[in-house]
Amino acid sequence: MAETKQSELYGLMAEFDGPEQLIEASRKAYEAGFRQMDAYTPFPVEGLPEAVGFKESKLPLIVLIGALVGGTLGFAMQYFASVIHYPLNIGGRPLNSWPSFLPITFEMTILVAAFSAVLGMFALNGLPQPYHPVFNVPRFALASRDRFFLCIESEDEKFDPEETKKFLESLQPRDVFEVDP
Repeated sequence: MAETKQSELYGLMAEFDGPEQLIEASRKAYEAGFRQMDAYTPFPVEGLPEAVGFKESKLPLIVLIGALVGGTLGFAMQYFASVIHYPLNIGGRPLNSWPSFLPITFEMTILVAAFSAVLGMFALNGLPQPYHPVFNVPRFALASRDRFFLCIESEDEKFDPEETKKFLESLQPRDVFEVDP
Protein backbone atom coordinates (compact mmCIF):
# COMPACT_ATOMS: atom_id res chain seq x y z
CA MET A 1 0.00 0.00 0.00
CA ALA A 2 2.88 2.38 0.75
CA GLU A 3 4.24 2.03 -2.80
CA THR A 4 0.93 2.94 -4.42
CA LYS A 5 0.60 5.94 -2.12
CA GLN A 6 4.18 6.93 -2.91
CA SER A 7 3.56 6.79 -6.67
CA GLU A 8 0.38 8.88 -6.26
CA LEU A 9 2.31 11.71 -4.60
CA TYR A 10 4.83 14.07 -6.11
CA GLY A 11 6.05 14.77 -2.58
CA LEU A 12 5.38 16.58 0.66
CA MET A 13 5.76 20.32 1.10
CA ALA A 14 6.26 22.32 4.29
CA GLU A 15 5.50 26.04 4.55
CA PHE A 16 7.71 28.32 6.65
CA ASP A 17 7.41 31.98 7.66
CA GLY A 18 11.00 33.09 7.20
CA PRO A 19 14.26 32.31 5.41
CA GLU A 20 16.10 31.34 8.59
CA GLN A 21 13.51 28.66 9.35
CA LEU A 22 13.73 27.36 5.79
CA ILE A 23 17.54 27.17 5.85
CA GLU A 24 17.49 25.34 9.17
CA ALA A 25 14.80 22.93 7.94
CA SER A 26 16.72 22.31 4.71
CA ARG A 27 19.92 21.56 6.63
CA LYS A 28 18.10 19.14 8.92
CA ALA A 29 16.45 17.42 5.96
CA TYR A 30 19.80 17.06 4.20
CA GLU A 31 21.42 15.73 7.38
CA ALA A 32 18.53 13.26 7.74
CA GLY A 33 19.44 11.82 4.34
CA PHE A 34 16.92 13.44 2.00
CA ARG A 35 18.47 14.33 -1.36
CA GLN A 36 15.50 14.85 -3.73
CA MET A 37 14.20 18.13 -2.35
CA ASP A 38 13.77 21.69 -3.47
CA ALA A 39 13.17 25.01 -1.74
CA TYR A 40 10.98 27.84 -3.03
CA THR A 41 11.41 31.44 -1.88
CA PRO A 42 10.17 34.89 -2.94
CA PHE A 43 13.75 36.20 -3.15
CA PRO A 44 17.28 34.72 -3.23
CA VAL A 45 18.31 33.38 0.17
CA GLU A 46 22.01 33.22 0.94
CA GLY A 47 23.11 29.78 2.10
CA LEU A 48 20.02 27.96 0.84
CA PRO A 49 21.65 26.20 -2.14
CA GLU A 50 24.27 24.68 0.16
CA ALA A 51 21.59 23.70 2.68
CA VAL A 52 19.62 21.67 0.11
CA GLY A 53 22.80 20.07 -1.24
CA PHE A 54 23.09 21.97 -4.53
CA LYS A 55 26.13 20.85 -6.51
CA GLU A 56 28.39 22.95 -8.72
CA SER A 57 26.82 23.90 -12.02
CA LYS A 58 28.03 22.46 -15.31
CA LEU A 59 27.14 25.71 -17.08
CA PRO A 60 30.67 27.21 -17.05
CA LEU A 61 31.99 24.10 -18.80
CA ILE A 62 29.20 24.28 -21.39
CA VAL A 63 30.01 27.95 -22.06
CA LEU A 64 33.75 27.20 -22.35
CA ILE A 65 33.10 24.42 -24.86
CA GLY A 66 30.76 26.74 -26.79
CA ALA A 67 33.42 29.48 -26.85
CA LEU A 68 36.10 27.08 -28.09
CA VAL A 69 33.81 25.71 -30.78
CA GLY A 70 32.80 29.24 -31.84
CA GLY A 71 36.38 30.47 -32.03
CA THR A 72 37.46 27.41 -33.97
CA LEU A 73 34.52 27.76 -36.36
CA GLY A 74 35.21 31.47 -36.90
CA PHE A 75 38.86 30.88 -37.71
CA ALA A 76 38.20 27.77 -39.81
CA MET A 77 35.53 29.56 -41.84
CA GLN A 78 37.94 32.38 -42.74
CA TYR A 79 40.85 30.00 -43.33
CA PHE A 80 38.75 27.91 -45.73
CA ALA A 81 37.58 30.99 -47.64
CA SER A 82 40.98 32.73 -47.83
CA VAL A 83 43.36 29.80 -48.22
CA ILE A 84 41.48 26.89 -49.78
CA HIS A 85 38.38 28.06 -51.59
CA TYR A 86 39.31 31.49 -52.97
CA PRO A 87 43.02 32.29 -52.47
CA LEU A 88 44.01 35.83 -53.51
CA ASN A 89 47.52 37.18 -53.08
CA ILE A 90 46.92 40.83 -52.20
CA GLY A 91 49.96 42.99 -51.56
CA GLY A 92 52.21 40.00 -51.00
CA ARG A 93 50.66 39.04 -47.68
CA PRO A 94 50.37 35.35 -46.82
CA LEU A 95 47.09 33.58 -47.59
CA ASN A 96 46.73 32.56 -43.92
CA SER A 97 46.96 36.07 -42.51
CA TRP A 98 45.74 35.21 -39.02
CA PRO A 99 45.87 38.76 -37.58
CA SER A 100 43.14 39.80 -40.00
CA PHE A 101 41.08 36.77 -38.91
CA LEU A 102 41.01 37.80 -35.23
CA PRO A 103 37.95 40.11 -35.18
CA ILE A 104 35.62 37.54 -36.72
CA THR A 105 37.15 34.76 -34.61
CA PHE A 106 36.52 36.83 -31.46
CA GLU A 107 32.95 37.65 -32.47
CA MET A 108 32.14 34.01 -33.25
CA THR A 109 33.63 33.00 -29.88
CA ILE A 110 31.33 35.43 -28.04
CA LEU A 111 28.28 34.58 -30.16
CA VAL A 112 28.48 30.80 -29.73
CA ALA A 113 29.41 31.13 -26.03
CA ALA A 114 26.34 33.31 -25.43
CA PHE A 115 24.03 30.91 -27.27
CA SER A 116 25.48 27.92 -25.40
CA ALA A 117 25.00 29.78 -22.09
CA VAL A 118 21.31 30.44 -22.78
CA LEU A 119 20.56 26.99 -24.20
CA GLY A 120 22.64 25.29 -21.48
CA MET A 121 20.77 27.19 -18.79
CA PHE A 122 17.45 26.13 -20.27
CA ALA A 123 18.56 22.49 -20.49
CA LEU A 124 20.07 22.33 -16.99
CA ASN A 125 17.02 24.00 -15.43
CA GLY A 126 14.61 21.72 -17.28
CA LEU A 127 12.96 24.65 -19.03
CA PRO A 128 10.53 25.35 -20.50
CA GLN A 129 8.31 23.79 -17.87
CA PRO A 130 4.79 25.22 -18.14
CA TYR A 131 3.47 22.85 -15.45
CA HIS A 132 4.94 21.75 -12.15
CA PRO A 133 3.14 19.66 -9.50
CA VAL A 134 3.86 22.19 -6.71
CA PHE A 135 1.30 24.50 -8.31
CA ASN A 136 -1.38 22.01 -7.18
CA VAL A 137 -0.91 23.25 -3.59
CA PRO A 138 -3.17 26.31 -3.22
CA ARG A 139 -0.93 28.04 -0.65
CA PHE A 140 2.05 27.80 -2.99
CA ALA A 141 0.87 31.06 -4.58
CA LEU A 142 2.40 32.76 -1.53
CA ALA A 143 5.88 31.55 -2.57
CA SER A 144 6.19 34.64 -4.73
CA ARG A 145 5.10 36.96 -1.91
CA ASP A 146 6.15 36.17 1.64
CA ARG A 147 6.28 32.42 2.31
CA PHE A 148 9.05 29.86 2.08
CA PHE A 149 8.51 26.24 1.06
CA LEU A 150 10.53 23.05 1.29
CA CYS A 151 9.36 20.14 -0.87
CA ILE A 152 10.70 16.62 -0.43
CA GLU A 153 9.95 14.59 -3.54
CA SER A 154 8.61 11.04 -3.49
CA GLU A 155 11.48 9.95 -5.77
CA ASP A 156 13.85 10.24 -2.80
CA GLU A 157 15.17 6.89 -1.60
CA LYS A 158 14.36 7.75 2.01
CA PHE A 159 10.84 8.99 1.26
CA ASP A 160 8.04 7.30 3.17
CA PRO A 161 4.77 9.28 3.23
CA GLU A 162 4.07 8.86 6.94
CA GLU A 163 7.66 9.12 8.19
CA THR A 164 8.49 12.07 5.97
CA LYS A 165 5.35 13.89 7.09
CA LYS A 166 6.31 13.32 10.75
CA PHE A 167 9.82 14.55 9.99
CA LEU A 168 8.55 17.72 8.29
CA GLU A 169 6.12 18.38 11.14
CA SER A 170 9.02 18.09 13.60
CA LEU A 171 10.63 21.07 11.84
CA GLN A 172 7.72 23.24 13.09
CA PRO A 173 6.39 24.59 9.80
CA ARG A 174 3.13 26.49 9.43
CA ASP A 175 1.67 23.46 7.68
CA VAL A 176 2.60 20.36 5.66
CA PHE A 177 0.88 19.64 2.34
CA GLU A 178 0.69 16.65 0.07
CA VAL A 179 1.74 17.54 -3.48
CA ASP A 180 -0.29 15.68 -6.11
CA PRO A 181 1.38 14.97 -9.47
